[in-house]
Amino acid sequence: MRKHKLCKVSLLALAFVFGAISLLASPVAAKEVRNILSASFDGIVGVVMEEHLDDIIKEARKVDAELIVIDMDTPGGLVSSMRAITQKILKSDIPIVVWVSPPGARAASAGAFILEAAHVAAMSFGTNVGAAHPVTAGGENVPEEMDKKITSDLAAQMRSLAEERGRDPNSCEKMVLESVSYTAREALQEGVIDIVASDLPTLLEAIGGREIKLGNSSVRLDFRDYKIHRHEMPPRLKALHFISRPDVAYLLLIAGIYAIIFEIMSPGGFVLGTSGLILVLLASLGLRMLPLNWAGIVLLIAGIVVMILDLVIGGIGILSAFGAAALIVGGLVIYRAPGGELLNMSYSFLIGAVIAITAFFMLATWAVWRSLSRKAVSGSEGLIGSEGSTFSDLDPSGMVKCHGEIWEARSLTDERIEKDVPVRVVRAEGLVLYVEPLRSEEKGDENDDK
Repeated sequence: MRKHKLCKVSLLALAFVFGAISLLASPVAAKEVRNILSASFDGIVGVVMEEHLDDIIKEARKVDAELIVIDMDTPGGLVSSMRAITQKILKSDIPIVVWVSPPGARAASAGAFILEAAHVAAMSFGTNVGAAHPVTAGGENVPEEMDKKITSDLAAQMRSLAEERGRDPNSCEKMVLESVSYTAREALQEGVIDIVASDLPTLLEAIGGREIKLGNSSVRLDFRDYKIHRHEMPPRLKALHFISRPDVAYLLLIAGIYAIIFEIMSPGGFVLGTSGLILVLLASLGLRMLPLNWAGIVLLIAGIVVMILDLVIGGIGILSAFGAAALIVGGLVIYRAPGGELLNMSYSFLIGAVIAITAFFMLATWAVWRSLSRKAVSGSEGLIGSEGSTFSDLDPSGMVKCHGEIWEARSLTDERIEKDVPVRVVRAEGLVLYVEPLRSEEKGDENDDK
C-alpha cells in the first residue's frame, strides 16, 4: 500500500514537471515583441521626400516591422510629390501612422493631405494642420479660372482621403476650400485626426486595439510589447533635400554663374571657375526636382547677359542694375508652374540674398576693372612712355637701354636709328619694346630740366 502511494506521488510530480515545461515552451505564453519603425518627414514636400518614403517602407520590411510611425513637420510642397506620397501610403501593406510632432510642428498645405492619407492620423499638443488652399510659389492666390479647377480637384482628393480613413470629409475639405487651420484639439473635435498624443509611448498606447483598413482586410493594432527601430534619412538624401529647397537652388545658381563670370574676367588659378561650375551643377540638380517656369529661366539668362554686357562696354552700372532686377523677378516667377501650387518659399530671404550677392558682384567687378585699367608699373608694359637711348643701332631691330636695363627693341617706323640716340618707348609686345626717337624740342626740354 505504501509503495502504491509512493508511485502515485511520483507520477503526479512527473506530470507537474512535464506540464510546467510544456507551458513555458508554449508560444502563447511567450511574450511577443513587435517591431516598429520610426522615421521623420521634415521640410518641403518634394521628390526627395518621395524617395525617403520608399526607403522607409523597404527598411520596415527588412526589420519585419508591423507598424511605421512618421513624425512630420512641413510647410507644404509640390502637388505632384504630395500625390505620389499619398498613393504610396494608401498602397502600403504595413500600417502607417503620421504624427505631427514635436510641439510647434505643422502639417500645412501638402502636409495636410499626407496626414489624412495615413492609416492613423495623430498630432502632438501645440501643433497645427491645414491651410491647404492652392497658392503660387510666391504665396499669391492662383488666377481665378485656374483656381477653380485646382481647388475643386484638391478638395475632392481631400474628401476622398477622409472618407477612406473614416474621418469627417466636410471638416477636412474646409482646409482646402477655406484655408482653415486646426490646432491639435480642434482637429480631434472636428474629426480631422484620430489621436492627440504628446509622446511616442502615449501614441502607441492610444492606438492599441484600433482596427484599421489595410487593403481589402482589417487589422487590429496591438503594441503592448514592442521594439523601436529608428530610420534616419541617409546623408545623400539630406544633401539633395537641402539643395532642392527653391531658395537654396536659385541662390546656388546665381552664385555659380557669378563665379564663372569672375573667372572669365580675371583668369588664373581656375579656383573661381571650378567652384562656379560645381555650384551650377548642384543648382541644376536641385532645380530638376522642382517645377520650373520658362519665363523665370529667360529672365535669369537675360539678367546675366545684361550684366556681362555692362562690363564689356564699360558702362556706369545702369545695365547691371537692370540685370539685377531681372534676376530678382526671375526668382519670383521661376517656380510658378503646374505642380507648384502648394509650394511656399521665403521670398524676403531670396530677394535680400540676391541683392547682397549682386552688390558684392558689382563691387568686385568695379575693383577688377579698376586694376585692369591702371597703368602697369613693372615688366615691359611698365616701360611704356619711358625714355632711354639706343644701346646699338636699330636697323630696324637692336638693343636699347631703359631704366638701367638692356632690352630688345625695334624701331616703330622700321627706320634706322643710330647708337646713343635718345628714344621713347611707345608700346611693348612681350619682351620687345617698340621705340621712336625723341624730337629735338623734347631733347631741349629734357636738357632744361637737367
